[in-house]
Amino acid sequence: MVESGSFDKFAKHQHRQAMAQNKTFLPQKGNYKGLIVYQKAECIYDITYYFAHHFLTAGDRTIDQMVQAARSGKQNIAEGSAAATTSSEAEIKLINVAKASLQELLVDYEDYLRVRGLEQWSEDDERYIRTRNICKEHNNSNYYRAQLPNRSAETIANIAIILIYQADYLLFRLLERLKADFLQNGGVREQMTQARLSAREKGH
Repeated sequence: MVESGSFDKFAKHQHRQAMAQNKTFLPQKGNYKGLIVYQKAECIYDITYYFAHHFLTAGDRTIDQMVQAARSGKQNIAEGSAAATTSSEAEIKLINVAKASLQELLVDYEDYLRVRGLEQWSEDDERYIRTRNICKEHNNSNYYRAQLPNRSAETIANIAIILIYQADYLLFRLLERLKADFLQNGGVREQMTQARLSAREKGH
């Protein structure tokens, strides 16, 4: 699900961080911990780890599946950011994997609520609106981990779902910009070739 409106500033801020050194040939990237989308993915992972081990029965394969999907979302953002220095294609691929992993996790949360007769909050629900605004403001996993012991399974699942929506939106916007940059500037190999040609021209 893609949210619009004021949340655009998060995607713009993330893009500025990812592209701040664009004027430098082969800029050193990989500062994934500074990306808002990575911070949200870390929150999702911590929440999911708690949720899976507190509300699912020991031995349930879904525990590992949910934790692995959450971890894949987080790790592929980190790996994509690190790969960006030498491969635009790898960065785009890994960000796509992160997006797919979080979508898989979203379905698990939705399934959990549905089969147990619990409520998935609608977008016009006051709880959804209030939680969405809180999730926009808080990207530190410490904040959520402190709240978890006092929240029900239904509430935690809905918090995770909202965070996944927000992370998905940020990943969508990041991918659109990465694709546009790739089409305009080419991949690293093309940039290397252009840099060599430019250096030779200056040398002559």
